[in-house]
Amino acid sequence: MKLDRQELVTMLRTQGNNDTAEQVEQRLPEEIDTDRDGAVLDEMGLDRTQLMATLAGGGFGTTLSP
Repeated sequence: MKLDRQELVTMLRTQGNNDTAEQVEQRLPEEIDTDRDGAVLDEMGLDRTQLMATLAGGGFGTTLSP
C-alpha cells in the first residue's frame, strides 16, 4: 500500500514522535510503499499494518472497518 510521507510525518508529530518524524522525512520518499520501504519502517519501529489502518482510514485514530 502507498502512504503519503507528509501525512505520516504529521501523524507522528501529533503523537509527539518528533524524532521518528524527522527520520521519516530524511529516509523515506514522498510516496511510501509499505512493501518496498517495509524494512526502513521496521527499523524505525513503525508497524506497517497499524500505519495502513490509521492513514488509509482517513485520519488519526481511526481504523478500517471490515
